[in-house]
Amino acid sequence: MSLKSLALIENWPVPSASAGVVRADGAVLGTHGPVGRRFPLASVTKPLAAYAVLVAYEEGAVELDEPAGPPGSTVRHLLAHTSGLAFDEHRVTAPPGERRLYSNAGFEQLGDHLAKATDIPFAEYLRQAVLEPLGMADTALAGAGSPARDGVSTVTDLLRFAAEVQAPRLLDPRTVADAMSVQYPGTKGVLPGYGHQSPNDWGLGFEIRDAKSPHWTGSSSSPRTFGHFGQSGTFLWIDPEAGVAGVALTDRPFGPWAVEAWPPFTDAVLAELR
Repeated sequence: MSLKSLALIENWPVPSASAGVVRADGAVLGTHGPVGRRFPLASVTKPLAAYAVLVAYEEGAVELDEPAGPPGSTVRHLLAHTSGLAFDEHRVTAPPGERRLYSNAGFEQLGDHLAKATDIPFAEYLRQAVLEPLGMADTALAGAGSPARDGVSTVTDLLRFAAEVQAPRLLDPRTVADAMSVQYPGTKGVLPGYGHQSPNDWGLGFEIRDAKSPHWTGSSSSPRTFGHFGQSGTFLWIDPEAGVAGVALTDRPFGPWAVEAWPPFTDAVLAELR
């Protein structure tokens, strides 16, 4: 099966773009563009990093509710962006659990915490725990890069990851169900690029669509849709109601073009699948 809707990326005002859709059973329903090209992921790195933390949790190296990050914060707070840490600074701006403060610094402290707990550098733990088992040979966290934003990958590799999240083999399905469930319900906050959301629902490393408006997914995306987008013009969403996941990678930074182009693209993909 080849999805004609994926060709819409040719109309995006970007130098290069690649996209694909995969079912829970791993069947790739369609791709378009240079699917083997490596693109910077920016914040689409975070779901990969979160998955590595969840592997460490299942292996007993960390507990979700053990202290991590600023005083009073836990691994769970860091994963759910409720530690109180600022966006890009390692300073506390709110008590843990009170507000949804999207934080790159929080994911960096998460990476440091895991490295200390396992005595393995975070990039290497990610490779051993997630990337290698899934055959994601073209994906990496560059050097000692930030677990928040320094990943590089291809559409082909991210489709493997998206299939895993839909039908987990590396994790207990109950752990993944927790990751896609709202943590600290009712928490308000800003969704970068889309303004204040009340509530600003988030799981463990995955943003949850729910009733957010505006949003980077489609108007026909189910409220259960979860995933992440990145400032490098990238996104990965998983729609459990549709039973599919979509990935798009570009080499133009996120901006008004993406706000305009992404939702109709997702709606076209979902409409074609229906």
